[in-house]
Amino acid sequence: MSATRPHRTAETDQETTMADSVIDDLIKRSNTLGADPRNTNFAGGNTSAAGTRTDPVTGQPVELLWVKGSGGDLGTLTEDGLAVLRLDRLHALVDVYPGEEREDEMVAAFDHCLFGKGGAAPSIDTAMHGLVRAAHVDHLHPDSGIALATAADGEKLTRECFGDRVVWVPWRRPGFQLGLDIAAIAEENPQAIGAVLGGHGITAWADTSEQCQANSLEIIRTAEAFLAERGRPEPFGPALEGYGALPEEQRRERAAALAPVIRGLASTDHPQVGRFTDSDVVLDFLAAAEHPRLAALGTSCPDHFLRTKVRPMVLDLPADAPLEDAVARLRELHEEYRAEYRAYYERHATPDSPAMRGADPAIVLVPGVGMFSFGKDAKTARVAGEFYVNAINVMRGAEAVSTYRPIEESEKFRIEYWALEEAKLARMPEPKPLATRVALVTGAASGIGKAIATRLAAEGACVVVADLDAGKAADAAAELGSNDVAVGVSCDVSDAVAVAAAFAEAALAFGGVDLVVNNAGLSISKPLLETTERDWDLQHDVMAKGSFLVSREAARLMSAQGLGGDIVYIASKNAVFAGPNNIAYSSVKADQAHQVRLLAAELGSEGIRVNGVNPDGVVRGSGIFAGGWGAQRAKVYGVPEEELGAFYAKRTILGREVLPEHVANAVFALTAGELSHTTGLHIPVDAGVAAAFLR
Repeated sequence: MSATRPHRTAETDQETTMADSVIDDLIKRSNTLGADPRNTNFAGGNTSAAGTRTDPVTGQPVELLWVKGSGGDLGTLTEDGLAVLRLDRLHALVDVYPGEEREDEMVAAFDHCLFGKGGAAPSIDTAMHGLVRAAHVDHLHPDSGIALATAADGEKLTRECFGDRVVWVPWRRPGFQLGLDIAAIAEENPQAIGAVLGGHGITAWADTSEQCQANSLEIIRTAEAFLAERGRPEPFGPALEGYGALPEEQRRERAAALAPVIRGLASTDHPQVGRFTDSDVVLDFLAAAEHPRLAALGTSCPDHFLRTKVRPMVLDLPADAPLEDAVARLRELHEEYRAEYRAYYERHATPDSPAMRGADPAIVLVPGVGMFSFGKDAKTARVAGEFYVNAINVMRGAEAVSTYRPIEESEKFRIEYWALEEAKLARMPEPKPLATRVALVTGAASGIGKAIATRLAAEGACVVVADLDAGKAADAAAELGSNDVAVGVSCDVSDAVAVAAAFAEAALAFGGVDLVVNNAGLSISKPLLETTERDWDLQHDVMAKGSFLVSREAARLMSAQGLGGDIVYIASKNAVFAGPNNIAYSSVKADQAHQVRLLAAELGSEGIRVNGVNPDGVVRGSGIFAGGWGAQRAKVYGVPEEELGAFYAKRTILGREVLPEHVANAVFALTAGELSHTTGLHIPVDAGVAAAFLR
């Protein structure tokens, strides 16, 4: 029995080249549109392109749709982020569509339309792209477009703004039926270049990628100009006395004081990372008289409220209210918010609804100060804040020309607790061991501190790299990733004001601190008679006093959060081992070791665990050894400096050299959860030095 194998032809090669060109143009268009926040929000919207490619099974050309997959971001989209579907099969779904009551089944049906391996997972908006009879389709969430979409008389305003060039599509939850609606309206209005989707966003289409991009931008820029020309000057109403922005220094000081309190409240159900924003957009909104009414209405676009929750929590006190009054009122409002959210869930939940995911706010607004946003990591928290800024812009535009009217609360619930949304959450990867934890590491720009910061970041923590040298701290943080992963701060640990400032920066960057590593240090090796008072004072200032100041500020902030925490001291085997020519360094390490025991006993009632790590000499990669300590110790032991690491290794039971990464491993072991009932412990990381065994 024989079979005819499909073979490549010049025509096949031409189809492949054309398909590659279609994909290239789609990626370029997507990145261009997604790079400008006026066009769409992060991870919001979809783009698509249709083209032809040879089916490797039949050798025949097949019409395909490339469309941004679920969860991707247009600004950073690559080909791997595209779902690839057969258009003939996608169109055939129209004949088997069971109706709106069962349209969730259609998302699973998309999998049966995939071409080859299919690429990324198809999103709920795939039907919109596949059913509109145009080769190129954009669906975007521009603030200007959503402002018209959420205006009380949005349909009328859309006609006034665009004439018949852009049509109105009434609100419908994203899905197959919405795709059918848009396709029908596009068919009935051949002159139209796109549509405003009630309560949601815009869609544009064209026969070429270039024209589709031009149509999208025409809709967005025309809407912007319409709102600017027609809008009234104070869409949020007059200024509210006492609610204006505080001066910047005072504002940020107050934000840093409130951040751990608010983060603790927002983490009642699940630990959260925070983000602070005091942009003019936020401050102007909170200074105006209508902000309580508008905030209570919540956001409208599904991409917005899925990240910001149905509505924010808003402090109802003037900006200069006493701090203790603000804290007390925030606690009261949080209880009210949780009760209201539970009532919202119970009003709309059905027996098939997923369980309530958490009743804490994702957005907290403080007049005169700014906005605190929360999420499972810093990026999610940042994006939630960005989405609420989008929502403020939308409210401004809608109120400027009409009245802001978001979609009904029941519709928001249908999307927030959609089975498809629950399935998307279930597909998320398991969080890393230190996810949601914020770590501050002193002396973290080099050596042991840098290795610890690197390990903690790799395990999911947000890291504050604190170091005396601000430039080196910033560089070390940048090596760990974006400022969603790490930030660098300058910190002289011997200066109480500088320590408080470093913790304030941590609170503004990530909402607070959960894990502190006292690592900053230096060493001067001299015999007793050559050790000066300055030698003694310098080492005690940095390591004994510095650890005390850092731990005190950590305890203050952790107590405000109410989430417990970890404090780890990088002490030394010298804390228990008596060696020659080392009186100042060994004494201060013994001081640090006893601070561990004292603070473990004192802070346990706050859920704060205090432990220590006792390394032996870490030569390679160590800032202390490179700064002269290595030469001094080599002289004491009578070995060349380049052989000091090997010398230390030979005197250990295991015969192994200790590296910065080994100390980082011990810090991770103490803080990752497996030793959750351990406090007051010192872990030796010395490859076995019998004289330093703990007793």
